[in-house]
Amino acid sequence: MSVHKDLIKHAANQNKTYQAFQALDQQREHYIEEAIELCKQGMPFSTDKINEVTNKMNKINLRFVPTRINVTVEMLEDYVKSLTKQQ
Repeated sequence: MSVHKDLIKHAANQNKTYQAFQALDQQREHYIEEAIELCKQGMPFSTDKINEVTNKMNKINLRFVPTRINVTVEMLEDYVKSLTKQQ
């Protein structure tokens, strides 16, 4: 019975960790979208909040999820330029 309880506890901890990762991933996407919108408007923006969340996500280290890369200002500017070329 003890093994069963340990497995349930482990699964619950894994789920809790995954949910925390998911929340951070949503926050990261939100910050990326904010930066993209600022860049489109020609306003100053920073990737600091994006990368802070990225680093937290990578510390969680889920084995089945690849690590996220830090985002640079140049990466976002290039992305926005590619969007304008497509239009």
